[in-house]
Amino acid sequence: MLPPPTVPASLLAVLDKLKGCFTTPAFRTFTMLVTELVAQTSRRTVTGMLSGAGLARLWPHDRAHFFFSRAAWEPELPGIVLSHLVTRTLLPEGAPLVVAVDDSLFKRSGKKVFGACWQHDGAARGPRPVGRGTCFVVLGLIVQLPFLKRPVCLPVMARLWWPGGEKTKVELAASMIRTLSVCHSRRPLHVVADAAYHGRALRDLPASVTFTTRLPAFAVLYDLAPPRTGRRGRPRLKGDRLGTAADLAGQMAFRRAEVVRYQRRDQVLLAEVSCLWYGSLQARTVRVLLVRETAKDPGKPLLALVTTDLTARAEQLVARYAWRWSIECTFAEAREHLGAGQAQSRSQRAVARTVPFALWCYTITVIWYTLHGHHPSDAADHRRRSPWYVTKTEPSFADMTAKLRRTVIAARFSAVDPAQPAPDEIHAVQRAWAAASANDAP
Repeated sequence: MLPPPTVPASLLAVLDKLKGCFTTPAFRTFTMLVTELVAQTSRRTVTGMLSGAGLARLWPHDRAHFFFSRAAWEPELPGIVLSHLVTRTLLPEGAPLVVAVDDSLFKRSGKKVFGACWQHDGAARGPRPVGRGTCFVVLGLIVQLPFLKRPVCLPVMARLWWPGGEKTKVELAASMIRTLSVCHSRRPLHVVADAAYHGRALRDLPASVTFTTRLPAFAVLYDLAPPRTGRRGRPRLKGDRLGTAADLAGQMAFRRAEVVRYQRRDQVLLAEVSCLWYGSLQARTVRVLLVRETAKDPGKPLLALVTTDLTARAEQLVARYAWRWSIECTFAEAREHLGAGQAQSRSQRAVARTVPFALWCYTITVIWYTLHGHHPSDAADHRRRSPWYVTKTEPSFADMTAKLRRTVIAARFSAVDPAQPAPDEIHAVQRAWAAASANDAP
């Protein structure tokens, strides 16, 4: 029987920040589940977390299932604490928060899984973008790490949505945005989302929150309300009809600009106008940005953005919206490397907790790697092990997960006192693995 797994001191230093979110027994279970979710390389179901560490013979399986389905802890509190940890450790003092909002489908089978049904799946392959599973609306903080050129989205909140529920996806997103703005009242929030997120739920966001999204093709814009005439009667709330973004493109003057997006500098044509999107945001003044790639192809579809940020430069807004793509990368990496969505829970509370738990592990892994795990030679070591990656210059999330996994394994087989293993110890474990593999080969 294997001894109980040892949590590395560096990882425990990060997890201790979440200690106030749980009772003492629940926190011990949470710590072990986080550690073993990262260390596990096979199926990452609830029981798989225990089996991968040998805890299946030490703990009853119900201890892990109880943590997700019946334990008394608030699902959003760990995310709020993580958001404060991100702002304190990965962002400059007083810097605004860039927040990405999106939803993703985590495929599930079984008739008794709460909230599982056939829904739109943007990540589906094939001509039909549908799949059966549970859908979560996720809110993440976008940060620029010192050792990466690309931005990284760190999930902090996630809520389950299902057809026929009490709230729409936009209402769930607006509720999480309000909660985050209250928790970080001293920092402005710049929220970015795709074209699916618009509507009346966003009309009453706090003054410190700006919202930028892609303007739907059917959205009708209006000029600002004219000044009052002094006559009796209700004043006009909107001006003349301007039309859709396509209508405006033929009337506006474009200017050349350089924008930084997707780790490159692009020359584009920009045009902007202040107006009203009355059907969605009513009388709140917005800015509409039209982005055209080149003047050589005037028939190429426009990128139309609408934002409530009235002060930022147009180039900054285009770059900010491009950061939204980082949340799509987070979904893919959380599924592939942490098994988000693989848990087989069926009850409402367990279903609503397991996916956010895996997304929190993504954020915890990135925080740990930034504070304790990163070394400038990580990318060079990877190129040395895999010489075909000739262009690799910075670590990926797979590298972060692998390094934390090696740290957990090294701490488990080192002294009783868990400590951060030295590079020589990690390399010794790797050489032992290689020797064992060579001996087992025919």
